[in-house]
Amino acid sequence: MEHGGTLLRDGAILLGFGLACVLLFRKLGLGATLGYLLAGALVGPHVLGLVGGAESVLSVSEFGITLLLFLVGLELNPTRLWRLKRDIFGLGLAQVLFCGLALAAVLLATRWSWQAALAIGFPLALSSTAQVLPMLQSAGRLRTPFGERAFSVLLFQDLSIVPLITLVAVLSRAPADAHATPGWLLGLYTVGAVVGLVLAGRFVLRPLFRLIGVLGEREMFVFAGLFTVVAAAAVMQVLGLSTALGAFIAGVMLADSPYRHELEADVEPFRSILLGFFFLAVGMMLDLQAIAERPLFVAGMAAALIATKAGVIFGLGRLFGMGWREALALGLLLSQGGEFGFVLFAAAQNAFLIAPEAASLFGAVVTVSMATTPFLMRWTRRIRAEPKRETGELEAPTADGASAIVIGYGRFGQTVSQMLMLQRIRLTLIDVNPERIEIAGSFGAKVFYGDGLRLDLLRQAGAADAQLLLFCQDGDGIDAEFLHSVATSFPKAAVFVRAFDRRSMMKIAGGPHAGAVREVFESAVCMARQAMTCVQIDDDEIERAEQEYRRRDEERLKLQADSGDLGAARELIVTQNRALMEER
Repeated sequence: MEHGGTLLRDGAILLGFGLACVLLFRKLGLGATLGYLLAGALVGPHVLGLVGGAESVLSVSEFGITLLLFLVGLELNPTRLWRLKRDIFGLGLAQVLFCGLALAAVLLATRWSWQAALAIGFPLALSSTAQVLPMLQSAGRLRTPFGERAFSVLLFQDLSIVPLITLVAVLSRAPADAHATPGWLLGLYTVGAVVGLVLAGRFVLRPLFRLIGVLGEREMFVFAGLFTVVAAAAVMQVLGLSTALGAFIAGVMLADSPYRHELEADVEPFRSILLGFFFLAVGMMLDLQAIAERPLFVAGMAAALIATKAGVIFGLGRLFGMGWREALALGLLLSQGGEFGFVLFAAAQNAFLIAPEAASLFGAVVTVSMATTPFLMRWTRRIRAEPKRETGELEAPTADGASAIVIGYGRFGQTVSQMLMLQRIRLTLIDVNPERIEIAGSFGAKVFYGDGLRLDLLRQAGAADAQLLLFCQDGDGIDAEFLHSVATSFPKAAVFVRAFDRRSMMKIAGGPHAGAVREVFESAVCMARQAMTCVQIDDDEIERAEQEYRRRDEERLKLQADSGDLGAARELIVTQNRALMEER
């Protein structure tokens, strides 16, 4: 009973301090990560001493990183992952290799042994996946070319954990351990585990989720989603491999399943909470005594870490065809140390390559460098000439009883919204573009910030009680699977979709929606009618021409959707020769 009371007390203290500091730092526009780190440092043993056991909190909260990689995997089907292979195995490999060697050279210059320099330099070359990916996601940049490049580098860094552990084992000065797993065997384990997870995803997970979908039990999706992540991570942990990599592979295997969006919505809250606890634990482990004893070394080494990684990544970015602005922004974004550095420092300490004091000192260097990331992230936005307004200052949607939710407030969404408002329909407007939101605000429109293609955000905006969901966003990001997920999650709402072109209409064919409109179709028909009126064609003939064209187009689109072939039903296309022949 005493242990349970202590656990509740510690949890309340961590959550309370975390909430207060994050709210403060959000208000200051500095992001949540820095707030969590400060809260952890305050309650940790080196300041107020209110909560102990940082290692226990860290070991549990590291599962947040695993969930994060699973969610990223859900965004990347195998085809898209293959498309990123050059950035993953080209830019990613070069980043780890050259940053690791450059940082080792910096350490050699400060009179560390070459073994210790390699054992510290390569862990410092790894960046913080737990910090960078959520920032890119919240800013709506994860699916952009810049975001995909950053993700590709981070993914290779996670893959490099096994060879880096092997490097530490090769350099080890510790007495020989008969139970240690050889590096080549770890490599075989990795290949075997990946193949096994791929097969399990195809022949076990898909049928499992299909069964749950038939039963219609929403709670079981949560259980099954967490089971998938935990099982994949457990397999990798048993083999001594990266748990996050296992979860990522499981996510990729489910990326093209009909249940991807529901899984994403169910797992996301757990990811957010556990990542918050992770950064609280990192703050608790920050050795302020080590910093106080050697403040110049910690500050100087953190600055050298950031400058070295930013410089090397900038150069590599330019070699890989990036513009100087994007290359510099990528270098600053990935310039901090990462969470896996703590794991590799512990391995190096156990291998007698570095002293415990050095592991603590460089842990402080990593934490200080992570604390600079929110500031560097703001610089990357300015460098890449992005809107000056921070997404952290933009308001997220909340359920306020609106009858309709409009996703996308561009030229299309503005027309739809204003016509609905003329009928006194209460709307919630959502857009992912900060500049567009700011411009809309200057004209008196209240537009909330968020990715309206995420089920959790739609639920937060009140979609469960809305009568209308109108997807008016630019681009081609909706398919039939997503529409099925929306219909399942929000059965009360009629769904309307803006389609980019004919291919987009084919993608959403078979998906439940009350209406789908090609963005230029009706305006083209309207212009044709006006043109025929101008040359004195009879109104009845104009009406007949329109109805005939619509009939042909609808029939052809149905045949194209059924066959999946854009070239199907060519004979229904109106051409000059066919029109003349039909007239005869």
